Amino acid sequence: MVANKGNKIKIEYEGRFENGEVFDSSQHGDHSHPLEFEIGAGQVIPGFDNAVIGMKEGDEKEFTIKPEEAYGTPNPDLVKKFPRESLPQGQNPEKGMTVILATPTGQQIPAKIADVDEKEVSIDLNHPLAGKTLIFKIKVISIA
Repeated sequence: MVANKGNKIKIEYEGRFENGEVFDSSQHGDHSHPLEFEIGAGQVIPGFDNAVIGMKEGDEKEFTIKPEEAYGTPNPDLVKKFPRESLPQGQNPEKGMTVILATPTGQQIPAKIADVDEKEVSIDLNHPLAGKTLIFKIKVISIA
């Protein structure tokens, strides 16, 4: 079977940056946790969806996804300033630190502190992989 839009596909993968640093993998220690998704359903980034079309079970492939087909380019409007006192007491915020923010619906979102001064903390709400070129090596396990 050839992978096409609407198929459910299961793959093993390794994702790395252009410098070779691995940022994600389906291998966790001695266990593999394959990624399963429906092609074309918006469950993965567009570049990933497009890359698996036409593959068959057992096929392996390495491909590069530019930011525009991944998590986009960083949006400066998503760097927000918060009063320093709005952070939990006892925390000493530092540039580069990750904080967990809660949405009104209770969803938790990790965000990075972009800057800190005496009165305010600037928090970058862009996706951590925004602006990054991603390289994936994948192997198709099954197609349904």
